[in-house]
Amino acid sequence: MGEKVRVGLVYGGRSGEHEVSLQTALAVMKAFNYDKYEIKPFYITKIGEWRSGQTLLAPPADVEMLRLAGDHGQSGTDALMPIFNGLSGESGSGTDAKPIDVVFPLLHGTFGEDGTIQGMLEMANIPYVGAGVLASSVGMDKIMMKKVFAQEGLPQCIFRFFNRTQWEKDPAFFIMEIEVALGYPCFIKPANLGSSVGISKAGNRVELIAAIDYAFRFDRKVIVEEFIDAREVEVSVLGNDEPRASVPGEIASSNEFYDYKAKYTDGKSTMHIPANIPNETAEALRDMAIRAFQSIDGSGLSRVDFFLRKEDGRLFINEVNTMPGFTPFSMYPLMWRETGVPYAELLDTLINLALDRHAEKQRIDFSGAE
Repeated sequence: MGEKVRVGLVYGGRSGEHEVSLQTALAVMKAFNYDKYEIKPFYITKIGEWRSGQTLLAPPADVEMLRLAGDHGQSGTDALMPIFNGLSGESGSGTDAKPIDVVFPLLHGTFGEDGTIQGMLEMANIPYVGAGVLASSVGMDKIMMKKVFAQEGLPQCIFRFFNRTQWEKDPAFFIMEIEVALGYPCFIKPANLGSSVGISKAGNRVELIAAIDYAFRFDRKVIVEEFIDAREVEVSVLGNDEPRASVPGEIASSNEFYDYKAKYTDGKSTMHIPANIPNETAEALRDMAIRAFQSIDGSGLSRVDFFLRKEDGRLFINEVNTMPGFTPFSMYPLMWRETGVPYAELLDTLINLALDRHAEKQRIDFSGAE
């Protein structure tokens, strides 16, 4: 390889998944080959302040070093200038002023996984890892995602949705809709959030109302889904226009359902990779995962989550996560490891996919018809 590829890692963010993003960023920083890459960190605080750090010669020792407090870097829009100026040929001198070759947005949730930062990078014509604006926003909004899945003909559980204004205007109508169409128990979720933040299970009307009020703390739209007694299985997808799917994995949750505590804090949930399922079911999962990925115009990476109903083995798609957890112990890289793609190779592939997609986009004529 010639010159090192200069990667801008963006992490943190104004999101309920801020701390998850920090864990992901630390894992990625530790896994990069510093003989091949130069890593420039960009930290977004919980209030949206940008801070840039010095180019890394080695990975940080712990998460606290990622917060770039004090004199570690600049704040506000000044933190973006090393990216924009570097790519426009106004980079000045020194390692930290060199152009950024590709941005790796390790942001989960709002203002990171929802198409907002992707739009900023598109406007600046900067290559970046992961899904584009459309796939990110559709993948983040569970309601829009389910509408796209329905158009694709992918099987789903029964659901209902509404916004805050609709709920406050006529809560009795939506309670009746939920009780008739879904029944109890059911799950209540903010439409735009991940890592199971804001999700509740309701077994009666009192719990339903409380769960809806709780979900509205995190978003202006809420989705309610029927309960399915099912195993939770997942597939990792990697690629751009010709994606491939990993072996499936299964989550055995430590809690009643796979909530935030079960995912990140109690350490008791277990993963089974590959999942103990029939070969034909595994192939069906891989096929549906690629269909779901392509239906939202995915690129780079996604983890696609399914329910495998215990009663009859029927599959239901749950959601696509366009920026899944990415520590070496997360489902996405573990499923690829069992498919034959180790963590470091996965990072190399994602960087190359981002550069390839950016190069392909440069073929588009934006000057208009002559």
